Amino acid sequence: MQKFIRLEGLVAPLDRANIDTDAIIPKQFLKSIKRSGFGVNLFDAWRYLDHGEPGMDTAKRKPNPDFVLNQPRYKGASILVARKNFGCGSSREHAPWALDDYGFRALIAPSYADIFYNNCFKNGLLPIVLPETQVDRIFHDVAAFPGFRLVVDLGAQTVAYPDGDRVFGFEVDAFRKHCLLNGLDDIGLTLRHMEEIRTFEAKRRIEQPWLFS
Repeated sequence: MQKFIRLEGLVAPLDRANIDTDAIIPKQFLKSIKRSGFGVNLFDAWRYLDHGEPGMDTAKRKPNPDFVLNQPRYKGASILVARKNFGCGSSREHAPWALDDYGFRALIAPSYADIFYNNCFKNGLLPIVLPETQVDRIFHDVAAFPGFRLVVDLGAQTVAYPDGDRVFGFEVDAFRKHCLLNGLDDIGLTLRHMEEIRTFEAKRRIEQPWLFS
């Protein structure tokens, strides 16, 4: 898993509450268990004017000009700011995969659905919770200043304007913070104990040989 230490990036706004995981990545695209390739279908029903199906050539599809992520000013954004209860609905892990594959590394919202929130940490995304007043401030400044950027420092647990004019602190569980800073998903955590696992397995082969015959 990719480490998350510090990020300075362009901010894109998605000014809707209760965005569910089917809006993030519609159900017809859940036919793969690979973590890559979902970005082109992120928010598919909102990004395109036609109905999307797996295997379609997205270059031949007509983008929805009214959808915010299709606006040139947000091209290359790596921080998404949204409203409360982001990621509600089904528990599909494909949702954080799609956001990551599109290029987002951090999310900012007043609240998230629990399962989506947990899945983000396991897939290298940082979901930041800020009070609604601070999220409102960010939405205002994103609209007012084209090219608006933020600096996310996980070690310091801050979201800051590049000029230092505003700095917002955020809370994060210490274990999840450690995993993101070190790029450790569940597999990575397990691999850190490989020597203990090998020693245990060698001992089992001696003490319980019938299990391996």
